Amino acid sequence: MHAWPASEVPALPGRGRDLRIHDTATGGLVTLQPGPVARIYVCGITPYDATHMGHAATYNAFDLVQRVWLDTKRQVHYVQNVTDVDDPLLERAQRDNVDWVRLAERETALFREDMTALRMLPPRHYVGAVEAIPGIVPLVERLRDLGAAYELEGDVYFSVESDPHFGEVSHLDAETMRLLSAERGGDPDRPGKKNPLDPVLWLAARDGEPSWDGGSLGRGRPGWHIECVAIALKHLGMGFDIQGGGSDLAFPHHEMGASHAQVLTGEFPMAKAYVHAGMVALDGEKMSKSKGNLVFVSQLRRDGVDPAAIRLALLAHHYRSDWEWTDQVLQDAVARLGRWRSAVSRPDGPPADALLEEIREALADDLNAPAALAAVDRWVALQQERGGDDTGAPGLVSRAVDALLGVAL
Repeated sequence: MHAWPASEVPALPGRGRDLRIHDTATGGLVTLQPGPVARIYVCGITPYDATHMGHAATYNAFDLVQRVWLDTKRQVHYVQNVTDVDDPLLERAQRDNVDWVRLAERETALFREDMTALRMLPPRHYVGAVEAIPGIVPLVERLRDLGAAYELEGDVYFSVESDPHFGEVSHLDAETMRLLSAERGGDPDRPGKKNPLDPVLWLAARDGEPSWDGGSLGRGRPGWHIECVAIALKHLGMGFDIQGGGSDLAFPHHEMGASHAQVLTGEFPMAKAYVHAGMVALDGEKMSKSKGNLVFVSQLRRDGVDPAAIRLALLAHHYRSDWEWTDQVLQDAVARLGRWRSAVSRPDGPPADALLEEIREALADDLNAPAALAAVDRWVALQQERGGDDTGAPGLVSRAVDALLGVAL
């Protein structure tokens, strides 16, 4: 599967700062100091509907991570998956009487278009669950051979009790885990499981559903968590720098994935930091495909909204915060974009070296994009009030905003 084209990242003078970011597993800020190549895995979409603002906010957060690392003169090895076979996708295809493969291809293509428009840097490896199946099967077989998996009516489940570190990502109590498991794709009430929280690794073939050769597992399709584990281990290995996604993925997805990988390899931890973006609401409820309360990036683009304004609307909120999308949020972003573009189109302005360092400092401090935006606002206001005689300043501001915030002025 191919990703989307990369937008050019302008070179900046000097060097950025190491990223300090909130780690869900420890509950606090950690300073990440990757080697020459920083490694990050971000969980991708299940392509049964278009990219909504909750998706965009999540991928924007991890795009900022990449930009901070690139500014430290590191390379970034970014991996993202596409869950192009899963229950929600199959259910939507059946509801709409469309082929599930075509539905997945259509929505993945639209996602790529949205990411390109928003200037999100693409992953080095963009991998679909279906194409990962040949690598998933041997991992499930190994877990079974290790005694960490068992069969139930043809399906194969992972035993959470096989990982002594289970629970150390989300730190939730058993009852909360059980409730969230039921809400987020698990089956805690299925009779016969050793532990209600045990997640499925391999689903035996069902009538009317797609299935693949599972070797000794029999025909079927993979569970959700093992998909990401197989892709991450293949392309990044253990101990990569960031496992990222929305806050609703901390449990069960990232908790289960970490346990799968740790049992498979005997190493701990799977990732040095588990980083989670907040949820975006509309009309008082979290945006979700199941609720249908969505604002789509593609629709805003069709309505003529500049993607740079959409990105500024996202950047106006700290990535870990839960916030609500409103017309006013977008109007404020459009107005800000206009002010900034007017400012950098002038022939000179106040010196901008200090502004560049302010942006760097803000983003290195747990991706504090609102503080970075405020710093640019102050420079723009100063230019409007007093002018300036630095002919290189507008260009530096434009390059800094593009390179570090992903907004083309």
